[in-house]
Amino acid sequence: MEKYIEKAGVLIEALPYIKEFNGKIVVIKYGGSAMTNDLIRAKIIEDIALMKYVGMKPVIVHGGGPAINKMLDKIGKKTEFINGMRVTDKETMETVEMVLSGGVNKNIVNLLASHNIKTIGISGKDGKLFTAEKLITASGDLGYVGTLTNIDTSLLNVLLDNEYTPVIAPIASDSNGNTYNINADMAASEVASALKAQKLIYISDIPGILRNIEDEKSLIHQTTLKEIENLKKNGIINGGMIPKVDFAVKAVNNGVSSVHILDGRVEHSILLEIFTKKGIGTIIYKEQ
Repeated sequence: MEKYIEKAGVLIEALPYIKEFNGKIVVIKYGGSAMTNDLIRAKIIEDIALMKYVGMKPVIVHGGGPAINKMLDKIGKKTEFINGMRVTDKETMETVEMVLSGGVNKNIVNLLASHNIKTIGISGKDGKLFTAEKLITASGDLGYVGTLTNIDTSLLNVLLDNEYTPVIAPIASDSNGNTYNINADMAASEVASALKAQKLIYISDIPGILRNIEDEKSLIHQTTLKEIENLKKNGIINGGMIPKVDFAVKAVNNGVSSVHILDGRVEHSILLEIFTKKGIGTIIYKEQ
C-alpha cells in the first residue's frame, strides 16, 4: 500500500506544475547520449509524450552529430573540426542534410507516433522557418556552416494550433538557396525566442552548470543572468559550456521564462526537472 501512496504523492507534487504549464510552449533541444542510447532515448520520448498528454506544447529541435559521423565514416569522408565546429564542404553538407532531415528527424517522428502523438518532421527550410547566412569565424573557413538571420514561425504556429508536435532538423537556406548546417543549440534558442516559449530545455551529457567540473555534487540548481556573468568571469563557466550558456542567456533576454540544462543520461530527466520542486539540472532565469 505504501508504494501506491508514494506514487500518489508524486502525482500530487506534479499537479501545480501541470496546471501552470498547460497550454504553454516548451522547446526541447534533443541531443547527446539521449539520441544514441536506446533506453535513454525511449525515456526521453516518453517524457515528451507525457508533456503533450497533460496539455503542454513541446517543440523539438534535434542534433545528430554521432549519426553524421557514422555516415561520413561509411562513405570514407574525413571529418575536420575547428574549435569544435565541423568543417562542411558541399559533399559533407549533402550528407548532413540527408542524415538529419531524412534519418534522425524521421526516427524521432516515428518514436513519438508510437505513443499516438501527432508529429510532423520538418527542417528549417520548410515554410522558410529559418533564413541563414554563412558563418564567418576568425578561426578559419567552415564551409557550409551558417548562422540564423531570421525565424518565421508561421508554419510552427499552424502546427501547434492543430495539436501537432513539430520536430525540427537544424538545416537552413540563405537568400540565394545555399544550404547550411546550423548549430542545434543556436536553433533551439532562436525558435524558443521567436515563439516566446515558457521554457527552453537543453538535453546534454552533463548535469548542468557545475562550480567544480570534477564534482557533480557542485551542481548549481538555479542561477540568474547577472550571476551567469560572474560565473563566466571567474572561469566556472568555460570551454564548450560557454556557447550553450550564451544561447540560453539570449533566449531569456528575448522573453523565454526559463532555460534548463539537463543530463539526458538520467532516466526521465525532463519530467524530474519540470514536475518536481527541486529538479535535477540548472535553471537559468532573468532574475530570481
